[in-house]
Amino acid sequence: MKLKMMYSFLNSDLEVIEKTLEDTVNADSSLLRESSLHLLKAGGKRIRPIFVLLAGQFGNYNLNSITKAAVSLELIHMASLVHDDVIDDADLRRGLPTIKAKWNNKVAMYTGDYIFARSLEIMSDIKKQSAHKVLANTIVEVCIGEIQQIKDKYRFDQNMKDYFRRIKRKTALLISASSLVGAIVSDVEEKHQKKLYQFGYYVGMSFQIIDDVLDFVSTEKDLGKPAGGDLLQGNITLPVLFAMEKSEIRHKIMTVHEGMEKNELQEIIDLIKQSDAIDRSLNISDMYLEKALKSLEGLPNNRSKKALINIAKYLGKRKY
Repeated sequence: MKLKMMYSFLNSDLEVIEKTLEDTVNADSSLLRESSLHLLKAGGKRIRPIFVLLAGQFGNYNLNSITKAAVSLELIHMASLVHDDVIDDADLRRGLPTIKAKWNNKVAMYTGDYIFARSLEIMSDIKKQSAHKVLANTIVEVCIGEIQQIKDKYRFDQNMKDYFRRIKRKTALLISASSLVGAIVSDVEEKHQKKLYQFGYYVGMSFQIIDDVLDFVSTEKDLGKPAGGDLLQGNITLPVLFAMEKSEIRHKIMTVHEGMEKNELQEIIDLIKQSDAIDRSLNISDMYLEKALKSLEGLPNNRSKKALINIAKYLGKRKY
């Protein structure tokens, strides 16, 4: 089953969110407007808004309130992507030039800041104080994660704990916040809010590990960016950490540097793929996926729960 079919009953609401996102980033400044819309039009799975909406279905679902929450979360995500591309000096995202590549770093940074600010503005319309706290804390953690990613670049002596802490801030917390905020604004029972938060967290961890695996096993066409790009940018991911347990591969990996020749990098990618690092990483992802599905136990059996189960399984097994 295709991903979009799993939540097709939300299509009209997602169209409202998409239109609201477009209206929200439609700045008075023509440059800010053009750069923000460039990112928005590049698309994406809109996983965070989908989780906001599905979580809201377990309570008093109100499209106006849920739209504000979904748009806030997606804007935080979008802003972090813009900043990420500056940090990583990335030229492609989803097969299109990044904002920093199409314009420059300064435009990209101000665009990211603008999108963050618009998120805060939308957030102020949400009447739930606890939702504000979740969103504010999420922004803080995302920023800490960005800084940590900078510090960890080309740091080959980092350990698993460093990696898991980084992807928690980079990906998992934003997805778990999406589930929690959707539940809060819809007055979902507190015991169910906790389950939805845990679900989002575990799905987020699994999702990022799969992303890190795909960086090695997928193609540039499917990824929308060069394969092995994370390693070339100095991002030490789980497959790399597992591969580095073999001394001969570790020695090779430690030679990676910015501007490395493509054929040299490809040799290292092939070594990682030939090792057990990919399978071991997928096993960890599966472990998080199982925890995510277990978190849903005890929630009402409705179409949203079924959608969450199907989406989690899809994200945990996706090929690109």
